[in-house]
Amino acid sequence: MISEEKEYRPCVGIMLFNKQGNIFIGKRFDSDSYWQMPQGGVDEGEELEQAALRELLEEVGTDEAEVVAQNKEWIYYNLPEEVIPICWNGRYSGQKQRWFLMKFCGKDKDININYTDHPEFKEWRWQNVDDLVASAIPFKKEVYKKVIEEFSSIIKGSIYDS
Repeated sequence: MISEEKEYRPCVGIMLFNKQGNIFIGKRFDSDSYWQMPQGGVDEGEELEQAALRELLEEVGTDEAEVVAQNKEWIYYNLPEEVIPICWNGRYSGQKQRWFLMKFCGKDKDININYTDHPEFKEWRWQNVDDLVASAIPFKKEVYKKVIEEFSSIIKGSIYDS
């Protein structure tokens, strides 16, 4: 039997870094073990940068950031087989993501992960970029490695005085 090939959900990801060069990560409500950078789907007709800024506000609860860079190509990842029927009614086999590097321009008090009625994260922290992959859910580790590879030199060159 030939299986129907599923689509990849268009999505944006945000690597938000602070003055010290650490990365914002949140612990999802559906996990006690894994942390992730903000990400979310792109609405129909929405520009990628617009989607990233919307997701930043929805998931991090701040607009105190500047877009520094966008990765060059879509990054794809597959969901584990057992998760596909649960996520997005089984429509997608994974996500294709465009990542945005953003510099956080505010103070920690400007972050409000309870900004919406349905928050994505139950807690958050600033994570050293070298430890980012270790905190990620296994099926996103390769994505995070690619994002770090593309953005790490920009982050190191952009650390700014407080």
